[in-house]
Amino acid sequence: MSATIIHLQLKPAEGAPMKPVQSAVAITGYGLKDDANAGRSKRQVLLIERELLDEFQLPVGDVRENITVQGIQLAGMAAGTRVRVGNALFEATLDCAPCQFIEDKRPGLRAAMEGKRGTLFKVIEGGEIAVGDAVRIV
Repeated sequence: MSATIIHLQLKPAEGAPMKPVQSAVAITGYGLKDDANAGRSKRQVLLIERELLDEFQLPVGDVRENITVQGIQLAGMAAGTRVRVGNALFEATLDCAPCQFIEDKRPGLRAAMEGKRGTLFKVIEGGEIAVGDAVRIV
């Protein structure tokens, strides 16, 4: 099975509910257009594998990820690893540490998700991305 984007969402403002979308524009060195996390140097875009969400019995989109993928392992990916996401190119920067938001969902979840809350990326080459697009390590 090839890896694909199965869900996209943007955060319109800090603390606001995530907004599911069918497509988004990745902007080089910035992040996703219209996303509140855009512009942060190492924390531009959060990706997580559906397989990890399933492991913790969480619905897609529940950990406030921007992009949910299926069929590729991102957890533990080395910083600097590049991933083609649709027409855009992303570079892994660091694992996203579970925060109080995660613990508030279910006591003990923060500790259980350590190293498995998703991977943060920066945008190296911008482009359009959409649900159903391929995802691959380059």
